[in-house]
Amino acid sequence: MEKQNHYRENSWWASLYNDYPEVTETLQTAPKVEIHDATLRDGEQTPGVVFTVDDKIRIAEKLDEVGIERIEAGMPAVSKDDFEAIKAICRRNLKAKIFTFARSIREDVDKAVECGAHGVVIEVPIGYPKLKYQFKWTWENVFEKSADCINYAKSQGLYVVYFPYDTTRAREEDLANLMAGLMKDAPPHSVGVVDTMGCALPQTIQYLVKKMKQLTGGLPVEVHTHNDFGMAVATELAGVAAGAEVIHSCVNGLGERTGNAAAEELMVAMKILLGTDNDYKLDKLMDLCKMVEQISGVPLPANKPVTGARNYTRESGIGVDLVIKEPLAMFATDPRFFGREGDIVLGKKSGKASVEYYLDQWNIEASSEAVAEMLSQVKAKGAQKRGLVTLDEFRKIVEACR
Repeated sequence: MEKQNHYRENSWWASLYNDYPEVTETLQTAPKVEIHDATLRDGEQTPGVVFTVDDKIRIAEKLDEVGIERIEAGMPAVSKDDFEAIKAICRRNLKAKIFTFARSIREDVDKAVECGAHGVVIEVPIGYPKLKYQFKWTWENVFEKSADCINYAKSQGLYVVYFPYDTTRAREEDLANLMAGLMKDAPPHSVGVVDTMGCALPQTIQYLVKKMKQLTGGLPVEVHTHNDFGMAVATELAGVAAGAEVIHSCVNGLGERTGNAAAEELMVAMKILLGTDNDYKLDKLMDLCKMVEQISGVPLPANKPVTGARNYTRESGIGVDLVIKEPLAMFATDPRFFGREGDIVLGKKSGKASVEYYLDQWNIEASSEAVAEMLSQVKAKGAQKRGLVTLDEFRKIVEACR
């Protein structure tokens, strides 16, 4: 019997080695892993992106529909509109828990309470370059600014996520001293490992997740990464493998610089590669991502994982018939699992099977010599255009060769 997490008929076919004991015994995945989506805050920090109050409500409702467990609705201290948007989202009574983002000051906590949020993410720097050059602080300053705010937020009934950003560039002694002090005087409900500059290896995130568990006596750990080296999703999955209970995301990988870990990629990878037990509506991901693309004005690359327009497109002639007949021979996931279809296109790299596929679709019979000539002209046209041959162009080729 094939194992469920690497193989599911008509849905996906991942590597069977994912299930080997030599692999699975290295995983320390928590019984429940949740996604904390920050599209409405970190995503809006993408240069040039602005969400209106209505935009934020629409996105929040769609995130909830997909099954995201936690929504970071914004930072109410930023503007009146942000405050009103968060308040409106909280009033929607969504299934997702609503969080706000806050500086380590009581006023920001008060705004979270006024909005009706379930929890608050309290940010404070700990990365040594930040402390040395930007803030001129020591870890003692960070502790002093954190402790009162954490205790105050807890006293107001909020779930407190402590967010020591730039964690991956913190001096280990600063991190150890800070967390020892907080666990004694002001323990939060959970603590983040934050790769603000996206500069940590997956193995580093695993080390820090385990380290943070040790420093806090086993508090839930949340992982928040950026994509500066193209590894945001990989580093967060590494955090899950090390026992992190929550991972942070932005839809379409929005965020400052190279962006954050993409929510849609995390959801699919968690389900198919790690086999986590989440009730995400993966068939609704395209709607969510297209909505955010339209609202943000940031276009999705054609080869974007999960949602790219060309993910299930085949130009190369080898095995092209299987794109439709047996898609799992050509892709790790069946496009129908996401409400999509495989697509065969024509161009320089096409083969005889591609030509015959369209002739069959159009109920056109042609001799082998005519098919060979059609293919020759398709290849020449694709090379001359340095692109794909449209179906209208192919029809003209067909008529000329019959």
